Amino acid sequence: MSLWSLDRYRAEILVQTDLLRSLLGGADPAARVPTCPEWNLGQLARHIGGNHRWADTIVRTRATGPVSTELVDEVFHYGDEDPAVLDTWLADGARRLTDALADAGPEARVWTVVPDQPLVFWARRMLHETVVHRADAAWTVGARYEVEPAVARDALDEWMSFGSVPETYDPSIARPLLGPGRTLAFQAADAPDGSWFVDLTGDVPRWRRGGGEAAVTVRAALPDLLLLVYGRPVHDRTSVDGDRDLLGLWLERTGFWLHE
Repeated sequence: MSLWSLDRYRAEILVQTDLLRSLLGGADPAARVPTCPEWNLGQLARHIGGNHRWADTIVRTRATGPVSTELVDEVFHYGDEDPAVLDTWLADGARRLTDALADAGPEARVWTVVPDQPLVFWARRMLHETVVHRADAAWTVGARYEVEPAVARDALDEWMSFGSVPETYDPSIARPLLGPGRTLAFQAADAPDGSWFVDLTGDVPRWRRGGGEAAVTVRAALPDLLLLVYGRPVHDRTSVDGDRDLLGLWLERTGFWLHE
């Protein structure tokens, strides 16, 4: 699938960060996040803002290799937060990142987690990092979670692409992912153009937009399909027909990078 323009991703990062900030206003930063129970709400916000600053560092320095993830992972030393300070910090981090992306321009080359990707990789990755963690914040404060269909579709396209990296289908892993008859279909119940087909029958995983007969078919609202692949608890709002073990294995393998 075609990527959006760098400017479109930049604009959406700011929109999603503002939506996140609106959830945090008036909320207790010490509230435990049910979908990320190791974090409280303030630490979740620090993780998101840390991601923005991490990507900003990569882009601004034109990094050619991995950059320390301390800003992303080291959130536990934060205790009680001043909500106003946290709000300003989040806004500043998103703005710094989007400015850095603009200054670099789409032709700049930097290190990317998935090798040899264009700069827009980081804009897309930081957008969807914010989109999904906004759901965690919504769960925490008891707010309704909504996401624009175009954003959710692009986030699912990105996830499907993660399923094609070698770590996902490494044949040395005990339970092979590839094999005869192994296909998956994902259908958005609320979006006629929201469907994905994953083919695991060849030598590498392949995916495309669209439907088809599959060993397992998953149906849910578009936002819930997105949250499902990210391991959020939406199973009660999801219909699964067919090989549930295959679905579980595919979700585990495509999500390997979440646990690194």
